[in-house]
Amino acid sequence: MLNDLIDAALSPDEPAARDASSALFAELVEPLCDSFEPRLVNLYVEIFSRVCERVLGLNAFQTADRYERIRQVRRFQTAEDPDAVFVLSRITLGADVAVTSVLLDALLKRFPESDIVFVGPRKNYELFAGHDRIRHLPLSYGRRSSLRERLAHWKALGPLLGQPRSIVVDPDSRLTQLGLLPICPDELYYFFESRCYGAASSDPLSVLAARWAADVFGVEDARPFLCPQEAEAADPPGTIAVSLGVGENMAKRAPDPFERELMEMLAATGAPILIDKGAGGEERERVEQVIASLPRNSRVTAVEGPFAPFAARIARSRLYVGYDSAGQHVAAAAGVPLVTVFSGFTSERMLDRWRPAGAGGPVEVVRVTQGMTAGQVLHYTFKALCKLGLCS
Repeated sequence: MLNDLIDAALSPDEPAARDASSALFAELVEPLCDSFEPRLVNLYVEIFSRVCERVLGLNAFQTADRYERIRQVRRFQTAEDPDAVFVLSRITLGADVAVTSVLLDALLKRFPESDIVFVGPRKNYELFAGHDRIRHLPLSYGRRSSLRERLAHWKALGPLLGQPRSIVVDPDSRLTQLGLLPICPDELYYFFESRCYGAASSDPLSVLAARWAADVFGVEDARPFLCPQEAEAADPPGTIAVSLGVGENMAKRAPDPFERELMEMLAATGAPILIDKGAGGEERERVEQVIASLPRNSRVTAVEGPFAPFAARIARSRLYVGYDSAGQHVAAAAGVPLVTVFSGFTSERMLDRWRPAGAGGPVEVVRVTQGMTAGQVLHYTFKALCKLGLCS
């Protein structure tokens, strides 16, 4: 079956190849990695090493053998600081706040004279573009691309990162297919294997990333942060920021009519509400339908476009409410009180790992289990909001 799926993902018919590639990642790769179970991570290494051999000609045994070496935590002990530190993007916005930003924070503190270079998509870099020490090396990665297209980035990475007196920090990036693809000499490569590190604990990824940064670079106080360029809009005091985005993973949504009833409940408080329409498409339609159902006197402002300006406004809000998505990690990093409605998790460990954690603001997680009705989810969300002082 695996070989059939790989064959389909390598089809010369581009639309068919993209569909099969999406299936390969959604049905096999992501469940193995989202489990955060060492046994299944090892199975991913075994399977995807064979994929890399088939597509890129890399020896599967050597790929897996190298992975065993680079996954070991080792202390940075070089006498001189590097001229440049390349930090790979995790590709998804939420992961770059929850994980990558922690490592960026540690590296900025550990190497005050080094260039810190974020390698990844522009929209992700924009979360840190306001920081005068973080430079950008643009590199895109299409999550809807074919298998060949996703792996093609490997050949570009080596020359881009192969600068003298530099190191590479990989936070478990899709640019290297979670550490499998070699992009520089192993002694210059520092790999945070987020799926296995701290396997005995139930800590969230932000906490584990900080612990790894302490183990490797000796920085004890790394934490999530964001530094977008300042948003032009000034929201009214007491604004509640809302996102109904799920990153195209519909399993993260609560059953209808939860979203409409949630927005009615928030609007009834009289507080100004800022809601993101996302990148368009299905999410935008859902948000517009919800807004249209609200009373005309509701104080709701909808925004669309790049995520970073919305992230800056989340950081200045009174409260954030949303699903398991990038917004929750932004709120946590900024210390904004938040309620996250967490659905679609495949294991308890996945929920533990992706719990938002950051600057110490109160976090309420509404755990949505299979079979819960919209009314039940709303009930628990209401209780969470009351804990944060929204209810009279």
